[in-house]
Order: sequence, then structure tokens, then C-alpha cells
Amino acid sequence: MRYELADHEWTAHQADAAEQAAWRPRVNDRRVLNGIFWVLRSGAPWRDLPTAFGPYTTCYNRFVRWRRAGVWRRIIEAPATAHDAAVQMIDTSIVRVHQHGACFTRNQRQSMGRSRGGLTSKIHAVVDSNGLPVRLALSPGEAHDVRLAGKLLSRLRSGSMLLADSGYDADWIRELAMKKGAWANIPPKSNRRDPICFSPYLYRARNQVERFFNRIKQCRRVATRYDRLAANYLAFVQLASIRLWLRLYESAS
Repeated sequence: MRYELADHEWTAHQADAAEQAAWRPRVNDRRVLNGIFWVLRSGAPWRDLPTAFGPYTTCYNRFVRWRRAGVWRRIIEAPATAHDAAVQMIDTSIVRVHQHGACFTRNQRQSMGRSRGGLTSKIHAVVDSNGLPVRLALSPGEAHDVRLAGKLLSRLRSGSMLLADSGYDADWIRELAMKKGAWANIPPKSNRRDPICFSPYLYRARNQVERFFNRIKQCRRVATRYDRLAANYLAFVQLASIRLWLRLYESAS
């Protein structure tokens, strides 16, 4: 069936699945994961999950349980620790919140914000030179791009180059990169008075972060936010990112 895990992808997930299975009997983990990825890719409601994947409640409960246990976060952090740190790029992408995911009573806690187009959320990402995710975060759609920059760039490595658009042209970001031993290659805003060192040639590589957002938004559950809980939506973003890392390993092998 479409969207199912390949053998090498299942191998990468198997260790964490086995760890969570140690304390209770369970149905086939691979079948459940295939069901979760089917929902991620198709964007369908959990109730529309094909019967081949078992009860939809099992897939949903397992998805939430593993999210709370930090399984998705650990899986994506494992390859990210060995990423190509020579170049890092930071950017954001707006996502429209579907009416089924709107949560007006707690929207400030669930990373939803009202902008001109309605309720939106914003995905913040740091990627390496291959366009593979290193760190991810979520904020309300109307939040400024630099709102989570300090948190996302806290692991910036010495000797690396930071690429970002002019929305990140802030003195404190440049100072943060300097303290980390990195160089911030960011185009200046039109109102900047002090001259800065900027290379348009190197800046051209920043399109990798744009490609990253295009890839994960092929998953309809990421392209549109249907989840009321920010933690669940971020987990889907992490799952879409995990498959990008797994495809890299497949091509390398």
C-alpha cells in the first residue's frame, strides 16, 4: 500500500518501538507505523484509516503515546547530531489551520495565531547544507521569524556559516553567531545604516531550506494543520522530517 515504510525505514524505527513495547503486549508495531504514515501523507482523518492498518484508535493512541514518550524527537535527533555543520540555514513557513483544528479557547497555548488569512501556525526550522532538518519548532502564525531564533541557533557550531534571509538581519543574531564562532551571512535590510560583510554568491545556497519546506509539505497533514494540539502537529512535522533523513540513508547505501 502507498506510503508504507520500506525495510530500511522500519529498521531505523524498530529500536525505539521495541523499547516502548517492553512493558506491555501490543499489536504489530510496523503495521501501526504504516498507518500513522498513511495519515501523515494522505491528510485523511484518523477515522478514515483503512482497515488493513488495524483499528484507527490503536494507531492514534500509539502516535500520541510515542509523542509523549519523546520517541519521534529522539529518532530525528539521532541523525541530526551527525549532520553537516559547515553550513546551517534558518527559515520559517506559514501553515493554514483547518477549521477542524481551530481551538479558539486555547489558541495562545496551541501555537495558533490570527493573521490576514485566518488562523495560521508557523514552522521554524534549521537545516544543514543538504536541506535536512537539524532543529524544529512551532509558533503562532503572526509571530516574527526571529522569535525562536535564539533557541534554534543555540547549538550553532564553531566555524560554521549561518544563512538566513533579511528577516533575520538583527544585531543580536549576528552577535550570537559570533559568540558561537560562526559567521552570519545575512543580507542587510534596506534601513540598515552600518555596512556589513555579505556574500550574495554564498547566499544562493539558502534555497535548500525552501526545498525542505516544499518536501515536508508534500505530506498533507503538514501542509494544512488539522490538529488542535500543537504537540501533535509538531510530531507530524517531525515524522515528515524523519522520512527525509531515511531517504538520505537509503541513497547513501
